[in-house]
Amino acid sequence: MAIVKSTCPNQKLEWVDLTAPTSSELEEISQVYGLNKYATFACLQPDHLPKHEDIDGTHFIITRVLIPIRAGQSVSIQSISTKIAFFYRPGLLITVHRLPHAFMDEVKEKLFDKGDFKRVESIVAKMLWHILHSYETPAVRLSNELDDFESKVFSQNLTPEMLSELYQIKRKSLMSKKLLLFSQEAVSSIKLPDSESDDLQDTRDLHLKLLNIYDQIHEDVSNLVNFYLSISAQKTNDVIKVLTIFSVFFMPLTFVAGIYGMNFDYMPELRERWGYPALLGFMMLLSGLIYVWFRRKKWL
Repeated sequence: MAIVKSTCPNQKLEWVDLTAPTSSELEEISQVYGLNKYATFACLQPDHLPKHEDIDGTHFIITRVLIPIRAGQSVSIQSISTKIAFFYRPGLLITVHRLPHAFMDEVKEKLFDKGDFKRVESIVAKMLWHILHSYETPAVRLSNELDDFESKVFSQNLTPEMLSELYQIKRKSLMSKKLLLFSQEAVSSIKLPDSESDDLQDTRDLHLKLLNIYDQIHEDVSNLVNFYLSISAQKTNDVIKVLTIFSVFFMPLTFVAGIYGMNFDYMPELRERWGYPALLGFMMLLSGLIYVWFRRKKWL
């Protein structure tokens, strides 16, 4: 585990950053800074959803930042995101995360080290903006994939794998939207005066924008899945229609052939010289009448 303790003398703020801590190390930090033990235990749960709690004057926030998913990996909360936890109160900020994140170093260098803030909430709001920003690039990628699928579906260039791929896009968008909805509580919990709320307002605007984007992606992929199923059903109906037409043509002919295939001695046309050609002519006439009937009904 890496523990980095930094102090900003100008603002009298200590920032303790923990990367991949163990349970014993978290318990030690909890005792030193008076953190709630149940809240620190939640930091070790890898699939914990975003949340916010105010415990004895200390704000506790869990957020999830999106990470690239490996090819062939199943889509789940843990595979598409990683957790970042915040404990903060006046004079103290503690961050707990499993993976290192470049934006945290950027916030520390450009905001914390320079003391270019008045409250710890400003730093938390800036990091929340970076966390939400991680959802933007995947949203653009999903939208581009949907555009490709849309052109394939509308050109009726369908393959069996397309439905599975569309389901994966739908699942990714649904999980991202779910994480954003749970993150709303954390974003809303931060309070700053109007004169210091520029970063906070940017964070709230970005959160609302991303919610709308993922909601639209989820709706679009649902429509594409329905359209794909409709086209597949239409193709199946066309095949059944062709088979039905053939069966209607041959059903009366098969009936006539079945009658004259009986092995009775006293059948009136068996001894007639023109019986066979007459029967073939009758069958052709019957097929022609069926064809004319189909044309009048506009089934052909």
